[in-house]
Amino acid sequence: MSDAFSEPGKAVAVTIAKQPKQNRIPWNPWLAVGFVIVVYFLTQIIAAVLVALWPAFMHWSPSRSQNWLDTSINAQFFFVLIAEGLVVLAVYQFLRFYHRGWGSIGFRRPKWTDLAVGIAIAPLYYLIYLLVIAVAGWLVPALDVDQAQQLGFDPVGTWQLVLTFISLVLIPPFVEELLMRGYLYSSLKKGLPVLGAALVTSAVFAAAHLQFGSGAPLLWVAAIDTFVLSLFLVWLREKTGSLWSGITLHALKNAIAFFALFIFATS
Repeated sequence: MSDAFSEPGKAVAVTIAKQPKQNRIPWNPWLAVGFVIVVYFLTQIIAAVLVALWPAFMHWSPSRSQNWLDTSINAQFFFVLIAEGLVVLAVYQFLRFYHRGWGSIGFRRPKWTDLAVGIAIAPLYYLIYLLVIAVAGWLVPALDVDQAQQLGFDPVGTWQLVLTFISLVLIPPFVEELLMRGYLYSSLKKGLPVLGAALVTSAVFAAAHLQFGSGAPLLWVAAIDTFVLSLFLVWLREKTGSLWSGITLHALKNAIAFFALFIFATS
């Protein structure tokens, strides 16, 4: 029997030594929380400014410019595309600064089993969410469980539906899983137990869906929904070691909402 297995201390040392350097998180976990908050707000500000430059470039009148920014599907699509693209770029640059790869935050090549698990867990998520929202409504009678989320999309044609689908179903699940259950959760696990990291990640994710600055009342029902969803997404991240099951569940949830709001509701 080798010395590594005959002496526990050496065995642990050998195990640590064999861990890929790319999979170790060297940065402070609370730095990650600040990074996520700054990136979330900054990317939206930059995207809004860049999209607003188009009417100025076209020399439109102030009223036409404002109408385009408020109602155009193209404007909303490019806002989402720019903001989410900047998030990915920011995470990439952060990992590159610390000489880490995407694998360190769970972004690896997908497997068919990852996709199957993401789909299979969806009914359980919806069941738990309905139970939680029922209890929340009973405990807090003032909670508006029917409050609608302001999505910023009102497609009327096929092409607009395609852009809306890409903006709501394809891009956000990928980017949000990369940022939240990938970067943030992986970072928090360095300093917190799994449950603590899951709760903090889910709280940050839920807060991002309260619709701060929209002019409407805070969307508590969406925060509850996304908090519950995040717990399932973290669980999938732990069980599979990959982000793809979570991306699948997240995209499936958004797809169901898309068809309910824009396809079946108008048919």
